[in-house]
Amino acid sequence: LSTKMRTALLACLASTEALLISPFRVTSSAGRGSVKAAACDSEANDGDPSLILTTNVALSDKAAFVKACSAAIATSLSKPEAYVAVCVTDGHEAMSFGGSTDPCALGCVYSIGAINQENNGALTKAISELLAAHGAVPADRVYLNFFDVPRANCGWSGRTFAG
Repeated sequence: LSTKMRTALLACLASTEALLISPFRVTSSAGRGSVKAAACDSEANDGDPSLILTTNVALSDKAAFVKACSAAIATSLSKPEAYVAVCVTDGHEAMSFGGSTDPCALGCVYSIGAINQENNGALTKAISELLAAHGAVPADRVYLNFFDVPRANCGWSGRTFAG
């Protein structure tokens, strides 16, 4: 893994205080390790769009923020909102961005399919606007990392989406 990718993944893991299984595999390319997203089935893109977001500011109305994030994810990824999960930790004191503890946010978006440049850009814009409105976090102090999760690596209701 590159230092930047390793740092982003570790920050995502640390910010959620949870053990997550990576949707990536390390491959070798001319003697150097590289990271590639694991293959995702091309079946219907139903299931598991989720956002895990941490910010160092106290959000003005966390319930409204979470609901607005849920709607933004459903719209941006063209997924039913009934499948969307959002977890937000605000007021996290041990957080910095660019060496500064000024308002900032770090998030990870996971989805079975629908992770692409257009959707990622739309969702980044929407979440950044919500963070600015609810917590005065400038858009240039927000990182969102996107992960396309294979159906076999996503569990729900006692099974994975692969069966």
